[in-house]
Amino acid sequence: MKLLTHNMLTSHVKGVTKGYPLLIKATEVKVNEVEFNPKFVCRMIPKLEWSALVQAADQLGHREDLPGELVPDFEKNEDFLKKVHRVLLEVEVIEGCLQCPESGREFPISRGIPNMLLNEDEA
Repeated sequence: MKLLTHNMLTSHVKGVTKGYPLLIKATEVKVNEVEFNPKFVCRMIPKLEWSALVQAADQLGHREDLPGELVPDFEKNEDFLKKVHRVLLEVEVIEGCLQCPESGREFPISRGIPNMLLNEDEA
């Protein structure tokens, strides 16, 4: 699961009002090189919850020098875009789980795929 995917996921357990951002408990993380596409990264940045991305990168030990605040005029800052690209697309959780911040419910991640399915009593 890439951090781009994580940034879009939330817990939909019945009764949960604060199911975002999900906490990451990773047992296996890999970094795979992906071709840098600055246009794609520029288009994705406005769709992101920036603080959740920074928190996720930090939880995985891959924040490095990713700033806590979004950089102004990021479209013209290639160094910044490369840092965001690395965190969004190259850092990948292979095994572990995502945990709802309110209910504590854990959603497994297996072979890079998060299972967000709910049991009948949770829907």
